Amino acid sequence: MNAPGSRLSRRLNLRPSIVESIYSIIAEIDAVKTGWKLTGRLPPQTIERLARSVIVTSTGASNRIEGNRLTDREVEALYKNLRIKRFRTRDEQEVAGYLEVLELVFGNYQDIPVRESSILQLHQDMLKYSDKDARHKGQYKFGPNRVEAKDRTGRVLGIIFDPTPPHLVQKEMQELVEWHAWAVAGNFRHPLILIANFVFEYLAIHPFQDGNGRTSRLLTNLMLLQHGYEFARVVSHEKLIESNKADYYLALSKTQKSWKGKKEDISLWLSFFLRIIQAQSRQALSILEGDSVEYLLSGKQLELWRWAAALPGREFGRKAAIEAMGYPARTVESIVKKLLDLKKIEKIGAGRATRYRVL
Repeated sequence: MNAPGSRLSRRLNLRPSIVESIYSIIAEIDAVKTGWKLTGRLPPQTIERLARSVIVTSTGASNRIEGNRLTDREVEALYKNLRIKRFRTRDEQEVAGYLEVLELVFGNYQDIPVRESSILQLHQDMLKYSDKDARHKGQYKFGPNRVEAKDRTGRVLGIIFDPTPPHLVQKEMQELVEWHAWAVAGNFRHPLILIANFVFEYLAIHPFQDGNGRTSRLLTNLMLLQHGYEFARVVSHEKLIESNKADYYLALSKTQKSWKGKKEDISLWLSFFLRIIQAQSRQALSILEGDSVEYLLSGKQLELWRWAAALPGREFGRKAAIEAMGYPARTVESIVKKLLDLKKIEKIGAGRATRYRVL
């Protein structure tokens, strides 16, 4: 293919009016990316705990966008018992596959190239437990499929657009993967712009009978991590999309109107995508700076900290904490040490008169 002259390249010749705002967002995101690499303030065990939490949050959000009904609490329970591999409902089957694949992406992103075979494998693995998808998992679509907006019950709210017909899917997927490889190798545009361009085209082609939105978000995680955006493992971009679902569908719908036209305009989708990653990076920065205690504490640690913060004078003693929380003494002592290490509380006095104050 003629990559420099292809429509995938031409549509990235953005209007001057949008270039400045886009690169301003990118500069902010890249500052967090650099800071994340340079800092050593977050211990590996904290990052691993956050990553496990994100796997649950992202899985729940990505599947709920498509009409799945499982809550994060239910997804977490399923994750803890994933080895049992007994799933009662279709929702659980879908979630189980996504959990496994996202865990795979987080742990092995350097070994998963962005190419056709990898995408087909991700799709197959994502749907490995889904009985209803047994016929088409890991294979391109065999019939027309529309991009639909759905509510939490799975009810269709509206049609976003009609994608590529089945007989052209393989050709267009090959062209997309080849173009992306060329663009990345030649630094054709900033990596975030290339990722956004890839994801939109992927969704527009809609290569599979079902599971396109979910695989697009898995691919987003994969490409972000491959380009060094390591904060993708500790903040869920899927959750941010779920919270901005109406804007997500609007950006896709409006951008699709010029798709394959004489003058494609990808600016609305590009702006939406980058603002999601910007919000993701800001949450990551908050974690890095220690401002968001919720990200750094376990459930019991957070519960004790919130209890103490609500006390008159924000002060407490060891005995009062044990009685109020109902935790064993050793658990309270461990939590207090953690809060002291994070400088979320300070120690006052010594011996039996020791007390602690929330900072």
